[in-house]
Amino acid sequence: MSELNLSTDETRVSYGIGRQLGGQLRDNPPPGVSLDAVLAGLADAFTGLESRVSEAELSASFKVIRDVMQAEAKAKAEAAAGAGLAFLAENAKREGITVLASGLQYEVLTAGAGAKPSREDSVRTHYHGTLIDGSVFDSSYERGQPAEFPVGGVIAGWTEALQLMGTGSKWRLYVPSELAYGAQGVGSIPPHSVLVFDVELLDIL
Repeated sequence: MSELNLSTDETRVSYGIGRQLGGQLRDNPPPGVSLDAVLAGLADAFTGLESRVSEAELSASFKVIRDVMQAEAKAKAEAAAGAGLAFLAENAKREGITVLASGLQYEVLTAGAGAKPSREDSVRTHYHGTLIDGSVFDSSYERGQPAEFPVGGVIAGWTEALQLMGTGSKWRLYVPSELAYGAQGVGSIPPHSVLVFDVELLDIL
């Protein structure tokens, strides 16, 4: 590729558009995606050339790839659900683990003697959240700033646990996917993920 001149606003914005498109393809690539074909399609459309593939062929091929992607996503979700159930089953056997009727599991790291919040209260907490493989998806500790929110305004596993915690407590929660983000997932949290949180209840607001 020839050296680009990115010294003007116009060329930098043009490059940025390409970066955005490339990032989208990188993060959610169709199976077997061809960068050469992507660039050819982009160039043909931009310059007004006729499509090299008919609309009928495109529609049929998009359906094939969409079906493949849906099948792959379903397989990943089923594997994640199975891994989560196996993790919780083994974790429940560990000493110090309490299993609630909802399926929520927790262990007390520090027992606080302060008041317990109600569902209607707002609280200040520090927390560190990971997937069962240890991948961090959110952490107020890493941000260096406690989080404040209504007890009834968070995932069901948190709402249940917070009402059992005395202020000053620090618990480790093992949250089944149905008490978290379920089959949808969110952000970097895949569907059917069991979530592990260290939660420190600092104050009731």
